[in-house]
Amino acid sequence: MKIDILTLFPEVIQAYLNESIIKRAIQNNLVTIKVHNIRDYSLDSHKKVDDYGFGGGQGMVLMPQPIFDAVDALRTKNSKVLLMTPQGKPYHQKMAKALTKEQHLIIICGHYEGFDERIRTLADEEISIGDYVLTGGELASLVITDSIVRLLDGVIKEESHEYDSFTENLLDYPVYTRPVNFRGMEVPEVLLSGHHKNIETWRKQEQLKRTKERRPDLLEKS
Repeated sequence: MKIDILTLFPEVIQAYLNESIIKRAIQNNLVTIKVHNIRDYSLDSHKKVDDYGFGGGQGMVLMPQPIFDAVDALRTKNSKVLLMTPQGKPYHQKMAKALTKEQHLIIICGHYEGFDERIRTLADEEISIGDYVLTGGELASLVITDSIVRLLDGVIKEESHEYDSFTENLLDYPVYTRPVNFRGMEVPEVLLSGHHKNIETWRKQEQLKRTKERRPDLLEKS
């Protein structure tokens, strides 16, 4: 898979990509991720990418030209363009899984007050990571990238995400490590039994219990 991220702040994105699981995935050639500065595509002599919005209002608006030229330069017949916006479709685990099937993703990060409405015509899909507003789409693009990369073959063991929260609309089961007793709180005996069938049953029961207590809305979707 290849991922291209368009942003005004490439250092923010790059810092995260240079750490942990994503870094190893890149080094092992399991994914290619490139970060592009939108200003590099500006035709303005001062690399200006924003302007005041028509009709007045607060804040600056991203201009269409740099974004269109950037997407034109990167897009192929196998590309899917994602636009990060609070007005987009709410993101969830099934979307992350579906996006792993794509060969090439182009992620556009908005900033400032917003982006010229015509930029929406570039997007195959508009995505929101929640009902709140950030100063820009950089964090949202990293959320999307991280959630996808960890699901790619070979990045982490498949069993590590087999029971992820939201898989089959259930939250993950509780996990424990040493010591067995910590400040009077003990590890459930079944996890120490070595009986794999009983452990599997306990974990499924805990998933159902935890989901019912914390996210009953997910059970309604099951």
